[in-house]
Amino acid sequence: MWLSSDIENHRQYEDFNATALYCSKCKQAMPVRDRLLLILPDGELYEYICQRCGSSVGTKKTTKSRSELSI
Repeated sequence: MWLSSDIENHRQYEDFNATALYCSKCKQAMPVRDRLLLILPDGELYEYICQRCGSSVGTKKTTKSRSELSI
């Protein structure tokens, strides 16, 4: 059975943002920034960019909850 405090603790982990990812050009884990690529009907697509060389090192898709989706 889920308690209200358990649900609140779960919500804090719903959306992660990377601060460092491995960059194949720099050959090490580097700080990254995220850039919004697309706004989709069900969420948003982000690209992670290496702060040193500017190459793309990954993507992330966030989804909206059902209550946020517009009809």
